[in-house]
Amino acid sequence: MPSKRLGLFMVVCAPSGAGKSTLIKRLCAEFPVLSFSVSATTRPPRPGEVDGVHYHFLTRETFIAWREAGKLAEWAEVHGNFYGTPLEPVRQALEAGRDVLFDVDVQGAAQLRQSLGQGAYVFILPPSRAELSRRLSGRGTDSPEVVAGRLAAASREIAQAPLFDYWVENAELETAYADLRAVYMAERRRPRCHPHLIPELLAQWDAAI
Repeated sequence: MPSKRLGLFMVVCAPSGAGKSTLIKRLCAEFPVLSFSVSATTRPPRPGEVDGVHYHFLTRETFIAWREAGKLAEWAEVHGNFYGTPLEPVRQALEAGRDVLFDVDVQGAAQLRQSLGQGAYVFILPPSRAELSRRLSGRGTDSPEVVAGRLAAASREIAQAPLFDYWVENAELETAYADLRAVYMAERRRPRCHPHLIPELLAQWDAAI
């Protein structure tokens, strides 16, 4: 019988326009054992959203109580609403051998390193400022002022990339995905994901004596 495997968690960050969403959606589609954690939020549900499936919808008072009690792996305030990741469900998923993916900003990644410790911290890089500007402008959804703001934010975020374990440059989608996939596959073989493997294997020698 195979040894019980513990789950791993992967944290992926990138500046807007670097192609992070496309890459992680493809990774999750290929590896169903890898899934997003369900976040908590104080914003009201949108039509079609289900509590516990899309988000854990909390009152502001409850969210603050969770935060103060250390029940959140990471949290942030965005446009007047709180968002965060409940800590215990993540720990339960990892113990059950399920892998968890976090799509957060660099501040969220720093909080996760404090609350969860070791994991795979990946930063998706654009190939150049010019290409990132082209991608952001090509969306056709943002004004030039918004694009300029996103480019300025990208500079600040990229400056934090040395804090991450892996860099994936998304110049060409297939190559970038192959790199991200290789990170995930290598992390699955980390000894910390297989704490019972060596003791169980050595026990066979003891049993043979």
